[in-house]
Amino acid sequence: MISNEDVKKLALLARLNLSEPEAQRLHKDLNSILGYMERLQKVDVSKVDPMSHVHGATNVFREDELKPSLPVEAALELAPDHSGRFIRVPIVIDQGGEN
Repeated sequence: MISNEDVKKLALLARLNLSEPEAQRLHKDLNSILGYMERLQKVDVSKVDPMSHVHGATNVFREDELKPSLPVEAALELAPDHSGRFIRVPIVIDQGGEN
């Protein structure tokens, strides 16, 4: 099971500021969940067929079809900014530089 210290460590890692009553309630809830998981691990499922989806749906595939697409020049005319034959977009990933 999980200890009070474990709950406080998890709260710190998750950047949660828990009061003592909240930490105690979370400790109780987590131990309840873990206890239920232990009960589930004891269930014999050796005769149960594995399944990937509970709803029974399967993928429906179709053949690929070649179709005409928008010419590059037309796509570039629609883009707000481009460089040569490429559409230029703003950087959305931090480059690790100074802010």
